[in-house]
Amino acid sequence: MILLDEEKFSENTSVMRLYLEVSHKLHEEKTPHQDITVYETETFGRLMTLNNIPVLTSRNSFIYNEMMAHPILFNHPNPKDVAIVGGGNCGTLKEVLKHDTVKQVMQVESDERVTRVSEKYFPELCEENNDSRATFLFEDVITYMQKVESESLDVIILDTTDPVGQAKYLFQETFYRNCLNALREGGMIVGQSGSPLMTMAILTDICAEMRKADYTEIQTIQFPAATCPSGWWTATMARKGQKFGDFREQMARHKPFDTRYYNADIHKACSAMPQFMQDAY
Repeated sequence: MILLDEEKFSENTSVMRLYLEVSHKLHEEKTPHQDITVYETETFGRLMTLNNIPVLTSRNSFIYNEMMAHPILFNHPNPKDVAIVGGGNCGTLKEVLKHDTVKQVMQVESDERVTRVSEKYFPELCEENNDSRATFLFEDVITYMQKVESESLDVIILDTTDPVGQAKYLFQETFYRNCLNALREGGMIVGQSGSPLMTMAILTDICAEMRKADYTEIQTIQFPAATCPSGWWTATMARKGQKFGDFREQMARHKPFDTRYYNADIHKACSAMPQFMQDAY
């Protein structure tokens, strides 16, 4: 449940409440898919919500975007063809395009208005939208993954909302199996998997569905997320036909581009899980 008064934006869960001081509302619209709202906050810059759920702020979105892109791309030996499912704000796309090995990125987003609103209110995330390697496809993401050419992708990034409503189908065996079919041998998939403190069942369900879809190995990484419930978030990776092995550490350590959160040491540490996660895994 979300509340808004003249001063505060509030996200309530069953056990905690997050407040952001709001100065004013910048944008509001209802699309065929969802409600999109943008606020100016006092301390976290601009805030975008979808159906009243916070999805990004301009102050801390770089952590999520970098961790959705760089760990999996540096885990893959030579990622050339990448698909981003969702990710309409283009922050993850910007990070993916920093990799010289990447030759093309297909971003598949069901709601074009998320991208257009982001271009206006979060231009720092959309700086690379005109990169010739990027293609935007605005259509149903489930349909796209059903028809994508077999063994045509190296990496799939599921930058999606939580598994509620229609989005729940993006967290099930059938969808993961369609992704597996689209991946080449050794290809990898990663998707956000929620908070281990607040929604551990989502994470374990994702792992179970990926295993049923016949991925060879699964690995969960973790990172801070100040404006998400509990402030602690995860993403779960899986690989087709091979185990993960070592990441390209020297390339990550001497990467020819800037990041604000990700580095080689973060990469080495982010897959270490506390005991309660290992026990649930």
